[in-house]
Amino acid sequence: MSPLGIVLFGVGAAASILAGLPIAAAAGIGAAAWGGRVLAGMPRGAARTHVEPASLGEPWRGYVASAQDAKRRFDRVVASVAAGPLRARLEALSSRLDDGIDESWRIARRGDEVVAAVGQIDTASAERELALLRDGGGPSGAQEGTVASLEAQLAAAERLRSVARRSQDRLRLLDARFDELVARAVEVSVGAGSTDMLTDDVDGLVSELEALRIALEETEQAAGQP
Repeated sequence: MSPLGIVLFGVGAAASILAGLPIAAAAGIGAAAWGGRVLAGMPRGAARTHVEPASLGEPWRGYVASAQDAKRRFDRVVASVAAGPLRARLEALSSRLDDGIDESWRIARRGDEVVAAVGQIDTASAERELALLRDGGGPSGAQEGTVASLEAQLAAAERLRSVARRSQDRLRLLDARFDELVARAVEVSVGAGSTDMLTDDVDGLVSELEALRIALEETEQAAGQP
């Protein structure tokens, strides 16, 4: 009911009356003009992340693909429900799960980047050189700086590997939760489950994925520090 909306209604109706249309038709055209204004003023949802599992290495690609597959099965369950309040609520949960897919993709992409970063550290050469320096009674005073540098490289690589391992374990568990939600949705669709519990489960999963993504980003930054 903004001033502009009211003006549009009046202008549309007045123009129709001047054109010789009946009052009822004129009112309809005015309402259509007002409705167009309302639709134009409605907030639009944020654009979805473009998810590309094929661009990732394993196991990250598999985690994202598995989550997407579970989401498609969830949507098939939703589509099987007759139009009505239950269907509308399940559709809202489906949209919420899209947020979970986005988070899963971000986590997997970061994990893949961490693994790639580890691959850029030549740990094999560092280990060989360090072993040579330590043989024969240990490094000399002039070599201690080299030893410290090599040890720092190996420590950084191990910290990043640890980040990747923990992220893989957690993402694998959360992927299983996607499948569990499909089973819960089936129960709800036939009246054997609680929509409130399903809502809590969906929100919980998405919140955990978001927390994991934030923790991964923060831990990755910390792991890069000697």
